Amino acid sequence: MSKGFFNVPNPINEPVLSYAPGSSERKLLQRAVQAALAEEADIPMYIGGEEVRTERKVAVHPPHQHKHTLGYYHAGDQTHVQAAIGAALAAKEGWENLPWEQRAAIFLKAADLISGPYRYKLNAATMLGQSKNAFQAEIDSACEIVDFLRFNVKYMSEIYMQQPPVSPTGSWNRVEQRPLEGFVFALTPFNFTAIAGNLPTSAAMMGNVVVWKPANTQIFSANVLMEVFREAGVPEGVINLVYVDGPTAGEVIFKHPDFAGIHFTGSTAVFQHIWKTIGENIHRYRSYPRIVGETGGKDFILVHPSANVEVAATAIVRGAFEYQGQKCSAASRVYIPESLWPALKRLIVADVESFKIGPTDDFSNFINAVIDEKAFDKLAGYIDRAKADADAEIIVGGTYDKSEGYYIHPTVIQANRPDYVTMCEELFGPVLTVYVYPDGDWEDTLQVIDNTSIYALTGAVIAQDRYAISQATQALRNAAGNFYINDKCTGAVVGQQPFGGARGSGTNDKAGSMINLLRWVSPRTIKETFDPPTDYRYPFLGAE
Repeated sequence: MSKGFFNVPNPINEPVLSYAPGSSERKLLQRAVQAALAEEADIPMYIGGEEVRTERKVAVHPPHQHKHTLGYYHAGDQTHVQAAIGAALAAKEGWENLPWEQRAAIFLKAADLISGPYRYKLNAATMLGQSKNAFQAEIDSACEIVDFLRFNVKYMSEIYMQQPPVSPTGSWNRVEQRPLEGFVFALTPFNFTAIAGNLPTSAAMMGNVVVWKPANTQIFSANVLMEVFREAGVPEGVINLVYVDGPTAGEVIFKHPDFAGIHFTGSTAVFQHIWKTIGENIHRYRSYPRIVGETGGKDFILVHPSANVEVAATAIVRGAFEYQGQKCSAASRVYIPESLWPALKRLIVADVESFKIGPTDDFSNFINAVIDEKAFDKLAGYIDRAKADADAEIIVGGTYDKSEGYYIHPTVIQANRPDYVTMCEELFGPVLTVYVYPDGDWEDTLQVIDNTSIYALTGAVIAQDRYAISQATQALRNAAGNFYINDKCTGAVVGQQPFGGARGSGTNDKAGSMINLLRWVSPRTIKETFDPPTDYRYPFLGAE
């Protein structure tokens, strides 16, 4: 076993910069934002070693300023998907046979490039293309993607170190972790640049080749990620980036015999459709594809009567409204005891009314725009329904405006029933629904939470009573793959809280852990016998 297995740098989480007024990082980020606003980017697809441009160019607009054009991306069709698969398969032999430490070096270099010279360019692209404020961009497109790359290299080395503990005298047992036989399809979301970077690189790191299709609303920062990967030394064809719609990609990819797996983050409905399509085409494939997905959530915060009110209010407000609630982990349903509701209501309303809302280049804005007009219209519809519904009351917010950007004012709805529509359906925006329960109904409320939605991604309990904490932790063990005690239900950190949920929230393969990387290899057990037998007869066959 190479000593290189023991020389992988021990990763530490990337420090989060503050961007406080007067700080050097604030000035550098502002400069990068203004530079991106001052030009119109020409964004090609990347297939093999080529930058591919087409006749069909699509404009990219900031969600918070949809009359401004950031640039144009070159949209592809089925021929580009086919070309990307061909480029991936052509690169496969060389890439999978490259020593693992050489692959590791590439992605460690990518991490250093993002941590250093690309930090502000990538953060600016995320701020403008996905309407994230400076802090939300920093924890996503700088810190989390750097952590994914560095920690995954460490997990990769540990996977290769795992070997059978026993080899009897005269033989040697070993395990080889092979890349999957074929190509991996990475289908990535708009809301996290880090996820968009992790899904293709985690599979590629383990020796796989990848066709990557990002959400159209994330292409602006995906292009910067691809610049980083190329500069870091990812060989031609290992990661291919195409801009096509989902059905176009699926029509080619899911019928290809060399389709080996999908790494997905997105909606539950889309993931279930993909799973069904793969099942219908299972006879076509060289092997059974790996299906890895993190999907929706209807994430909860449960407040116990013993809770600290200020702690609960902060967890609720941050958990529900950071990045406009467009996190799959965002709090969207909250259960509050009657005894604490008056005080909590005052704090929540005061916090929401204090929010400054506007474009991301003004660093004093806490709330920015939702991602696009489709999301805006959906959320506005739910708000209007709550205004007209006798079973709901708008506590704060309830306004919206898309004249300049897709702005939904953070809204809190009080539902009179625990099964009210906004307590059950995933909204994916800055709309939070509160249900106030009688203090004596604590145990019943645990059951309500567990049974309310199809999802099981994140959840939190706020309490000082340790018996209550223990009871909630046990009763809700299947209701959330990431569970928080006296904290908001968002903000999983790579290396600290591996992320993923079960039920309708995905396959729970825990991004940011060894568990996820194991999905992108197929083990082969090898036994070598040094002095093999030369006679079939065993000793028991001998005569008395």
